[in-house]
Amino acid sequence: MPLSARFESALGYAAQLHAPQKRKGADIPYVAHLLAVTSIALEFGADEDEAIAALLHDAIEDGPENTRRTPADIKADILYRYGSKVLAVVQGCTDAEPLPGQKKPAWQDRKQAYIEHLQHADASARFVSACDKLHNARSILLDYLTHGETVFDRFTGKRDGTLWYYQALVETFQRTDDGSRAGYTHLTAALARTVQALMSEVRA
Repeated sequence: MPLSARFESALGYAAQLHAPQKRKGADIPYVAHLLAVTSIALEFGADEDEAIAALLHDAIEDGPENTRRTPADIKADILYRYGSKVLAVVQGCTDAEPLPGQKKPAWQDRKQAYIEHLQHADASARFVSACDKLHNARSILLDYLTHGETVFDRFTGKRDGTLWYYQALVETFQRTDDGSRAGYTHLTAALARTVQALMSEVRA
């Protein structure tokens, strides 16, 4: 599938929104994660709107802090630049939209709410979210093999919470797979294998 100038524009826009940001616990530019998620999405059959949403999947959640713009401004930007489908997918991937003057809910409550949200989310939002979680799970596994238990110190949920979350995500993604999209089936299977490999290493 050839990608148009819309995708090129989204690539630059994502880099701008996340310019000062690094990966959690590392000195890796955050855009590396966005590119990896988008690569996974394309490998598993994303259309262009889904690929653009993969680039922007953290825009609403992280963009305001990085740019000092409001979530409403960023949503309006995405709608104007890339259309309603891309905006809907990005919103569907958003864990907790920052609200002015309010703190995020507690980690456990937020993650439980996101898992419940995924059960009823748009299929494209679930697809992009699964791509995001696959890259995160692969990164955690690689870092665990390199650094051991200390990898979990960077996560609010620590070891037990992080493992619970990824197991719950696997169950949710697989439960919502109706078999109509082979790429989604293969994607969720890849996530399940990665999470199982992580669990096996932690228990070894």
